Amino acid sequence: MNSHSAIVGTPAQPWCGAWRDESDTEAFAKRLAHCPAVRNATIALHGDLGAGKTTFVRHLLRALGVSGRIKSPTYAVVEPHSAVDLSIWHFDFYRFSDPREWEDAGFRELFASPGLKLVEWPEHAGDALTVIDMGLHIQAHEDGSRRLRVIAHTDTGRALLAVLHDTP
Repeated sequence: MNSHSAIVGTPAQPWCGAWRDESDTEAFAKRLAHCPAVRNATIALHGDLGAGKTTFVRHLLRALGVSGRIKSPTYAVVEPHSAVDLSIWHFDFYRFSDPREWEDAGFRELFASPGLKLVEWPEHAGDALTVIDMGLHIQAHEDGSRRLRVIAHTDTGRALLAVLHDTP
């Protein structure tokens, strides 16, 4: 095995990039939406308040064919969406103060079901989120741009990451 081969259970080489503006965010979301692996992925979204997590989710959901209003799940904790033959759940655990709230809310069944799960503030769920396919780390800068670091944790995550590595 060469030094660049992925070992099962280890992350692939992270992808780093930037969004200069919202059109870059939209283009990034469209690239991920075209990857079949996204249909059953769990993507953890990391970043401070205002980093662009929900904006990215809106662009991804539009690229996947979700119509209608797409609102932040900050108060509802989860917003379900659907596209053609695809169930999507957008979670926001910002208001969780105890990881046990995840279990009490009954999210285990949702995370075990097929479909796309997008999770803002995953660290507030503690160890309850057992499988994260891909982590998207967003850092906002004063000029309005965003710096990104994308990390794959599973084969599904590596398939999504490959789309980013293969596209200029």
